[in-house]
Amino acid sequence: MTVQLAPGVHWVGVIDWNLRDFHGYLTEAGSTYNAYLILDEKITLIDTVKKELVPEMLARVAEIVDLEKIDYIVSNHVEMDHSGGLPETMARVKPEKVFCSPQGKAGLSRHYKEDWPFVEVKTGDELSLGRRTLTFLETPMLHWPDSMMTYLQEEELLFSSDAFGAHLASSERFDDRLPDHPEDYAHQLKKYYANILMPYGPLVTQLFDKIAKIGLSFKIIAPDHGLIYRRDPAWVLSLYQKWAAAVPEAKALVIYDTMWHSTEMLATALMEGLMDAGVEAQLHHLRSTHISDIITEVLDAGLLLIGSPTLNNNLFPTVSQFLTYLKGLRPRNKAAAAFGSFGWSGEAVKLINQELEAMKLKLAHEGLKVKYIPDPEELAAARKLGEQLAKENLGK
Repeated sequence: MTVQLAPGVHWVGVIDWNLRDFHGYLTEAGSTYNAYLILDEKITLIDTVKKELVPEMLARVAEIVDLEKIDYIVSNHVEMDHSGGLPETMARVKPEKVFCSPQGKAGLSRHYKEDWPFVEVKTGDELSLGRRTLTFLETPMLHWPDSMMTYLQEEELLFSSDAFGAHLASSERFDDRLPDHPEDYAHQLKKYYANILMPYGPLVTQLFDKIAKIGLSFKIIAPDHGLIYRRDPAWVLSLYQKWAAAVPEAKALVIYDTMWHSTEMLATALMEGLMDAGVEAQLHHLRSTHISDIITEVLDAGLLLIGSPTLNNNLFPTVSQFLTYLKGLRPRNKAAAAFGSFGWSGEAVKLINQELEAMKLKLAHEGLKVKYIPDPEELAAARKLGEQLAKENLGK
């Protein structure tokens, strides 16, 4: 079934109900790959879908128009969940032109080794489709170098590529078909931003400046994943502005793994201290909570307490994995501290500190180390430390 966004503008994407892993990101609610068809004097397809889902997309297009009548394809993003379907689509459609950013042409040429009829477009370039006009907006590193957005002027409709989206499989296509800003969808938006766009917050802010300078306004925002916004596009824009600013909340996370529960005892004591201080606090065991869900909570947390036992003179593997993942997301404006137990060498706290310093996070404490099993006095000290760190770093 196709869905109309505006007169002559149709959703022709695919719902991926069974997706549960997106290169390490837990997509427990599945996803969508949104593609769009514009009927005009020049019939235009905006983006495609994953390679294996192309037959479903083309079947939707064929419900509306003969495939051979498509004149143009716009490729907003090279990543394979959006361009993987291009080779088969190109072979079936044989369009006159394929519009993409200069980096998009380089990326598509490298990926598919085809001499397609590319037309490079840059910010502010316009394309007449007949009765309507597209404007292109380059958005490099949101979240690939080639990324761009496409704006349909007459409908004030932004095809926003991977920005403003969420991984969600749903029978509904629009935000106004769900309850007002439901918490579950807001969570999926936050999770998507935290795990994919967090490193690029300053570029998101620049994007809003660019949109204001060009003078674009939006009645509809149509991303490549998740719901289409037509009730309240300003809602998702305001969330992105807040997250891009990276202003931390009075919220602390205790993130840890443990071997024989000694590090876990310290984690629990620190958590109690944070609660004594009256801040929002969460406890996350790295083998109990998926890393992408923890990162979702990291996005707006002001204090991170990270704990690991020492294993073979090194970090526990799950803690090392978490720190590597976190480092790539370049968190900003956060304080952090390390803790852990050890048997004979005790390098874990030092190694965590090195990673925190490499991320340019504020070291809130030199680190808490306990040999073997914490005794009641050491647990009391850990609890007091949690309260102290909350007061010093979260204004509590």
